[in-house]
Amino acid sequence: MSEARTYHHGDLKEALIAEGLSRAREGGPSAVTLREVTRAVGVAPNAAYRHFADRDDLVRTVAGRSQLALARAISDRVANTPPGLGPAEASIERLRRVGLAYIDFAREERGWFELAFFTQDTQANDGIVTLDDEVVAPFRLLMDTLDGMVAAGALDPARRPLAEWACWSSVHGFADIAVHGPVRWQPEPVIDALAAAVVEAAITGVRGTAQPPA
Repeated sequence: MSEARTYHHGDLKEALIAEGLSRAREGGPSAVTLREVTRAVGVAPNAAYRHFADRDDLVRTVAGRSQLALARAISDRVANTPPGLGPAEASIERLRRVGLAYIDFAREERGWFELAFFTQDTQANDGIVTLDDEVVAPFRLLMDTLDGMVAAGALDPARRPLAEWACWSSVHGFADIAVHGPVRWQPEPVIDALAAAVVEAAITGVRGTAQPPA
């Protein structure tokens, strides 16, 4: 199968990315290799170098797509926030949904979750999680949700700086042990309950109170 006969209009790059995503979904970062990806789409390994500098370049691109998949899962959960809540209560519920969606994605899409934060920019960038100098989509959603809490009066502006790190550390840490640690052997209802407890603790921690907003 030749590239000239099979791929037209510049779609080889997308085919390679799609195959990378498929392999990452099943096997995580280690499953994304130029040789296996090009073989699966029916081109010689050298064909990939027209679109990617090396394997790391391909992995970073697929990681970016995995991050977008995570961001979509979070956005979908947030979009289903029940109507009728007051502004402050609704903003807290959105943060709750961000955390729970993050954990659920890790449990349901282990390969993509492992890849999503497998590679990041190596240079310091104001303490923000970036890929190719852009704040990754899931982290941006978290930051925007916290900013929304400040605007709604659910989070004291004095507690906003770096609050994203407290939330992300708690939720990502639990997600990781739910996927790789002993928690993964627990029954699903137990993991659900633990996830909810971790998210509630993170919300209480950043707000500095367990009391509902006035």
